[in-house]
Amino acid sequence: MATVQVSEAEKVYILHGIRDDLRVDGRGCEDYRHMEIETDVVSNTDGSAKVTLGHTAVLVGIKADIGKPRPMVPNEGYLEFFVDCSANATPEFEGRGGEELGTELSNTLYKVFNNKHSVDLKGLCISAGEHCWVLYVDVLLLQCDGNLYDAISVAIKAALFNTKIPRVHISADEEGGKEIELSDDPYDCMRLNVENVPCIVTLCKVGHRHVVDATLQEKACSVASLIISVTHKGTVTCTRKVGGGSLDPESIFEMTKAGKRVGKALHAPLMKLLQQEESLGKTRQKVGFLG
Repeated sequence: MATVQVSEAEKVYILHGIRDDLRVDGRGCEDYRHMEIETDVVSNTDGSAKVTLGHTAVLVGIKADIGKPRPMVPNEGYLEFFVDCSANATPEFEGRGGEELGTELSNTLYKVFNNKHSVDLKGLCISAGEHCWVLYVDVLLLQCDGNLYDAISVAIKAALFNTKIPRVHISADEEGGKEIELSDDPYDCMRLNVENVPCIVTLCKVGHRHVVDATLQEKACSVASLIISVTHKGTVTCTRKVGGGSLDPESIFEMTKAGKRVGKALHAPLMKLLQQEESLGKTRQKVGFLG
């Protein structure tokens, strides 16, 4: 993870501000930085999105491919995650510096999203035990200024909303086997229901309080963080503690409660924004990345 050096005086300044619910950039402890979302930004994917959160920028592309269902769940499709930590995001990712972080992020995303409570995996099944859709989710970190998990989760939800999977027609061949045909019509496609797809909220323990959407400077003052994935109903689907410090039970309870509150409030405006953007169709003006 990208880090910055913070002096003792800066730490005291940040800690005292958070204690009084006033952060360096003027936000409260449970406020996010300005967020920008663009969908359908990469032409050679089935779904894509770019999210900018403060100075953190993430690009997600999704490709749908036909594969074989896993033996344990023959009537479900699945998702595969790959995170690429670009050296442009921070010099620390040069060479093999970002590989460990990429693996850590991929494993966490797999736990959060690749389950039947988050995505309708049965809807990805084409023929039980034989064929299913596999969604390859590629995440590229373009800029890193803290709070990667939250930005990535929003980008994945937006990209899944934007994903269009070709309609499949199954017919029998002369030998009695199954023949799969994909529709050539770009409008004859299947869309995913992303209502239950969770968003990740990362809460950093700074002093005796916790903050949402921590910057790199605030992260340097934090002893430990709690990652919580929350659905639109406020249901917690996954929790994970990161960082070298410890969290007492009372702090975990308070952070979980705050995470549920913040995560639940994040879904409604996100879905409204995605639906508004899609309703514009081709008249939508593309700004920023690949505009």
